[in-house]
Amino acid sequence: MSEALRGPVLAANWKMYKGPGATRVFLDRFVALYPAHSDRSVVFFPSAISIPAFVADRSGREDLEVGIQDVHTEVEGACTGAVSAAMAAEAEIGWGLAGHSERRRDFGDHDATVGIKLSRLLEAGLRPILCVGETLEERRGGLLEEVLSRQVETALDVLESSGCGPWNDKVLAYEPVWAIGTGETATPGDAAEAHGLIREVLSRRAGDEPAATAKILYGGSVKPGNIEALLGADGVDGVLVGGASLDPDSFARICLAGSGR
Repeated sequence: MSEALRGPVLAANWKMYKGPGATRVFLDRFVALYPAHSDRSVVFFPSAISIPAFVADRSGREDLEVGIQDVHTEVEGACTGAVSAAMAAEAEIGWGLAGHSERRRDFGDHDATVGIKLSRLLEAGLRPILCVGETLEERRGGLLEEVLSRQVETALDVLESSGCGPWNDKVLAYEPVWAIGTGETATPGDAAEAHGLIREVLSRRAGDEPAATAKILYGGSVKPGNIEALLGADGVDGVLVGGASLDPDSFARICLAGSGR
């Protein structure tokens, strides 16, 4: 597992973009724009096929960490096209996403499935980011607290029943589904409210200290123009960036936010 987290966590989810060649081009530019900073953690989630290129071409920059976007619920087996958490660990990948809204929406990952994937990541020694968030319909229906509580509670229930051990150094990402790839962004107040609700669940389940020390990231149309306000919101410990992370200039500006360069 990665070393202790430093300051804000700035994570790039590249989704199904950037093959190995495009990954190399990105890194050539990004490492020139973003020097290593010891007061923050920067994590990239490339496509699985581009992870070897990322690791090989980050120019010795071990501060640029790497994660896998999804893992299977099984440790191994006849699961064509899938990657297990154990395989990711063998490839020296340090992080993994569990429960991203697109996995929930497009691949049918329900809350219990997400909990199993969370447990697999922990069993393999990776640091997971548990993604939670509500749809526009759920938000309009006043279900924000109910949805976030259900998603976090179910993942923790599955984790506890799996016997894989404790989840230390918790990292979660609040991603309002209505703000992903839409250009709509939750206000700093919206983010602070949701992050507060997530901490309440963690406090109820794990205690006040683990809830207070958990890192909760905001994800949803993050860009250079709103990064300072989001990082300044109460309870926001970093960001999970989609579209704006695909451009090295844009993501470098995000990663440099509040650093004084």
